[in-house]
Amino acid sequence: MIIRQRVPARVGIMGNPSDGFFGKTIAATIANFAAEVTLWESPFVQIVPHPVHDPAQFPSLDALAETAIQNGYYGGMRLIFAACKRFAQYCAEHDVPLERKNFTVAYETNIPRQVGLAGSSAIVTATVKALMAFYGVPETALPKPVQPNLVLDVEMQELAIAAGLQDRVVQVYGGCMYMDFGRQFMESRGYGE
Repeated sequence: MIIRQRVPARVGIMGNPSDGFFGKTIAATIANFAAEVTLWESPFVQIVPHPVHDPAQFPSLDALAETAIQNGYYGGMRLIFAACKRFAQYCAEHDVPLERKNFTVAYETNIPRQVGLAGSSAIVTATVKALMAFYGVPETALPKPVQPNLVLDVEMQELAIAAGLQDRVVQVYGGCMYMDFGRQFMESRGYGE
């Protein structure tokens, strides 16, 4: 069984960055830019490095240095690695049984980096959705309103990436969304309206 999960980029329409301050936002997904995670059963858990975003081979030392200057040191592998760890942790903490089976996971993305289109959240969200499908975890065990918080935890807690709430919410639900992150919602239940 091959599982593919595609998650589009996010564009903030209004309210950014009030989502981090108990505010309201409107955001939408844009289908022409997306991250796609492909996952299949295998003998070991393996994360396949992307040839462009996770390079491990260079024609020269100068090429390595130029790649680091242009793209930094981080690709999608660390996002997938952290998403898998946090997913396993969530399932253990919430008594969600996972069948003992392994997988290989790879990703593709055409979301431009460092321009505010939520490319890293798209990779993490797609990974979480693929893991849910692979292990047969129903939304009753990992509800849709909780999924964005799991993705946010991957980025903020695991990887120390500065992030807001709206990206993950609109990427989990899709489409164009009005989101209210009012204090009364966030403090009482941990997610907005």
